[in-house]
Amino acid sequence: MRLRKLEQKDAEFMLEWMHDESVVRHMSANFAEKTLQDCQRFIEYSQNCEEDLNLAIVDQDDTYMGTVSLKHINFQEKTAEFAITIRKEAMGQGYSAYGMQEIIRIGFEELDLEKILWCVSVDNQRAVRFYDKNGYQRTTDIPQYYKECYSDEQLKTFIWYVINK
Repeated sequence: MRLRKLEQKDAEFMLEWMHDESVVRHMSANFAEKTLQDCQRFIEYSQNCEEDLNLAIVDQDDTYMGTVSLKHINFQEKTAEFAITIRKEAMGQGYSAYGMQEIIRIGFEELDLEKILWCVSVDNQRAVRFYDKNGYQRTTDIPQYYKECYSDEQLKTFIWYVINK
Protein backbone atom coordinates (compact mmCIF):
# COMPACT_ATOMS: atom_id res chain seq x y z
CA MET A 1 0.00 0.00 0.00
CA ARG A 2 1.03 3.57 -0.57
CA LEU A 3 -0.28 7.13 -0.80
CA ARG A 4 -0.47 9.10 -4.04
CA LYS A 5 -2.31 12.08 -5.44
CA LEU A 6 -5.94 11.49 -6.26
CA GLU A 7 -6.55 10.68 -9.93
CA GLN A 8 -9.70 10.79 -12.03
CA LYS A 9 -9.70 6.98 -12.21
CA ASP A 10 -10.45 7.00 -8.43
CA ALA A 11 -13.81 8.76 -8.84
CA GLU A 12 -15.96 5.63 -9.24
CA PHE A 13 -14.49 3.94 -6.16
CA MET A 14 -14.85 7.20 -4.24
CA LEU A 15 -18.52 7.35 -5.17
CA GLU A 16 -18.86 3.71 -4.08
CA TRP A 17 -17.98 4.49 -0.44
CA MET A 18 -20.05 7.69 -0.54
CA HIS A 19 -23.15 5.66 -1.39
CA ASP A 20 -22.40 2.87 1.12
CA GLU A 21 -24.53 3.55 4.21
CA SER A 22 -22.32 1.30 6.35
CA VAL A 23 -19.36 3.60 5.59
CA VAL A 24 -20.98 7.05 5.83
CA ARG A 25 -23.71 6.67 8.44
CA HIS A 26 -21.73 8.53 11.15
CA MET A 27 -20.29 11.23 8.93
CA SER A 28 -21.62 14.78 9.02
CA ALA A 29 -21.90 15.34 5.25
CA ASN A 30 -24.73 14.00 3.11
CA PHE A 31 -22.72 11.77 0.80
CA ALA A 32 -25.78 9.94 -0.55
CA GLU A 33 -26.57 12.89 -2.82
CA LYS A 34 -23.07 13.05 -4.30
CA THR A 35 -22.60 12.22 -7.97
CA LEU A 36 -19.72 10.96 -10.06
CA GLN A 37 -19.25 14.53 -11.27
CA ASP A 38 -18.93 15.70 -7.64
CA CYS A 39 -16.14 13.18 -7.12
CA GLN A 40 -14.41 14.26 -10.32
CA ARG A 41 -14.62 17.92 -9.28
CA PHE A 42 -13.21 17.10 -5.82
CA ILE A 43 -10.29 15.26 -7.40
CA GLU A 44 -9.63 18.21 -9.72
CA TYR A 45 -9.84 20.63 -6.78
CA SER A 46 -7.39 18.48 -4.82
CA GLN A 47 -4.69 18.71 -7.48
CA ASN A 48 -3.69 22.30 -6.65
CA CYS A 49 -5.30 23.12 -3.32
CA GLU A 50 -2.94 24.65 -0.76
CA GLU A 51 -5.18 24.59 2.31
CA ASP A 52 -6.11 20.89 2.02
CA LEU A 53 -3.98 17.85 1.20
CA ASN A 54 -6.10 14.95 -0.08
CA LEU A 55 -4.32 11.74 -1.03
CA ALA A 56 -5.45 8.34 -2.24
CA ILE A 57 -4.60 5.22 -0.28
CA VAL A 58 -3.96 2.53 -2.90
CA ASP A 59 -3.15 -1.16 -2.93
CA GLN A 60 -0.24 -2.90 -4.69
CA ASP A 61 -2.16 -2.71 -8.01
CA ASP A 62 -2.73 1.06 -7.64
CA THR A 63 -6.43 0.52 -6.89
CA TYR A 64 -8.04 3.25 -4.80
CA MET A 65 -8.95 2.08 -1.30
CA GLY A 66 -9.72 5.39 0.36
CA THR A 67 -8.83 9.02 0.92
CA VAL A 68 -6.70 10.48 3.69
CA SER A 69 -6.55 14.23 4.21
CA LEU A 70 -5.12 17.13 6.10
CA LYS A 71 -7.82 19.81 5.90
CA HIS A 72 -7.86 23.47 6.83
CA ILE A 73 -4.07 23.55 7.01
CA ASN A 74 -3.06 26.62 8.98
CA PHE A 75 0.63 27.23 8.30
CA GLN A 76 0.70 30.22 10.62
CA GLU A 77 -0.55 28.18 13.60
CA LYS A 78 1.16 25.00 12.25
CA THR A 79 -2.02 22.94 12.58
CA ALA A 80 -4.30 20.87 10.37
CA GLU A 81 -7.40 18.73 10.70
CA PHE A 82 -7.02 15.06 9.79
CA ALA A 83 -9.70 13.07 7.95
CA ILE A 84 -9.87 9.59 6.49
CA THR A 85 -12.38 7.33 4.83
CA ILE A 86 -11.92 3.99 3.18
CA ARG A 87 -14.00 1.65 1.09
CA LYS A 88 -15.83 -1.12 2.92
CA GLU A 89 -13.70 -3.81 1.28
CA ALA A 90 -10.54 -2.15 2.67
CA MET A 91 -11.76 -2.15 6.28
CA GLY A 92 -9.79 -4.37 8.61
CA GLN A 93 -6.94 -4.67 6.09
CA GLY A 94 -4.58 -2.08 7.58
CA TYR A 95 -5.32 0.73 5.11
CA SER A 96 -6.63 3.12 7.78
CA ALA A 97 -3.63 2.63 10.07
CA TYR A 98 -1.20 3.00 7.16
CA GLY A 99 -2.92 6.06 5.69
CA MET A 100 -3.11 7.75 9.07
CA GLN A 101 0.51 7.06 9.93
CA GLU A 102 1.72 8.36 6.57
CA ILE A 103 -0.39 11.54 6.46
CA ILE A 104 0.72 12.41 10.00
CA ARG A 105 4.34 11.84 8.97
CA ILE A 106 3.82 14.10 5.94
CA GLY A 107 2.18 16.74 8.11
CA PHE A 108 5.02 16.83 10.62
CA GLU A 109 8.03 16.16 8.40
CA GLU A 110 7.12 17.74 5.07
CA LEU A 111 4.64 20.46 6.02
CA ASP A 112 6.33 21.31 9.34
CA LEU A 113 3.08 21.17 11.29
CA GLU A 114 3.16 20.94 15.08
CA LYS A 115 -0.38 19.73 15.82
CA ILE A 116 -2.92 17.60 13.97
CA LEU A 117 -6.50 17.35 15.25
CA TRP A 118 -9.55 15.40 14.20
CA CYS A 119 -13.03 14.62 15.41
CA VAL A 120 -15.28 11.61 15.29
CA SER A 121 -18.93 11.14 16.16
CA VAL A 122 -19.50 9.42 19.50
CA ASP A 123 -21.81 7.08 17.56
CA ASN A 124 -18.95 5.90 15.35
CA GLN A 125 -17.78 3.27 17.81
CA ARG A 126 -15.58 1.51 15.24
CA ALA A 127 -13.52 4.68 14.76
CA VAL A 128 -13.49 5.56 18.46
CA ARG A 129 -12.19 2.07 19.32
CA PHE A 130 -9.53 2.37 16.58
CA TYR A 131 -8.25 5.73 17.82
CA ASP A 132 -8.36 4.74 21.48
CA LYS A 133 -6.73 1.34 20.84
CA ASN A 134 -3.91 3.04 18.95
CA GLY A 135 -3.27 5.43 21.83
CA TYR A 136 -4.40 8.68 20.25
CA GLN A 137 -5.00 11.40 22.83
CA ARG A 138 -8.45 12.90 23.31
CA THR A 139 -8.62 16.67 23.72
CA THR A 140 -11.04 19.45 24.55
CA ASP A 141 -8.60 22.18 23.47
CA ILE A 142 -9.84 22.80 19.92
CA PRO A 143 -8.82 25.98 18.09
CA GLN A 144 -11.78 28.20 17.27
CA TYR A 145 -11.12 28.11 13.52
CA TYR A 146 -11.75 24.33 13.55
CA LYS A 147 -14.87 24.64 15.70
CA GLU A 148 -16.26 27.09 13.14
CA CYS A 149 -16.28 24.32 10.53
CA TYR A 150 -19.06 22.53 12.43
CA SER A 151 -22.48 23.38 13.84
CA ASP A 152 -23.01 23.64 17.59
CA GLU A 153 -25.13 20.49 17.42
CA GLN A 154 -22.32 18.56 15.72
CA LEU A 155 -19.76 19.79 18.22
CA LYS A 156 -21.85 18.32 21.05
CA THR A 157 -21.62 14.84 19.51
CA PHE A 158 -17.91 14.77 18.60
CA ILE A 159 -14.89 13.36 20.35
CA TRP A 160 -11.76 15.29 19.40
CA TYR A 161 -8.28 13.82 19.17
CA VAL A 162 -4.88 15.47 18.88
CA ILE A 163 -1.35 14.44 18.07
CA ASN A 164 1.57 16.78 18.62
CA LYS A 165 4.92 16.72 16.86
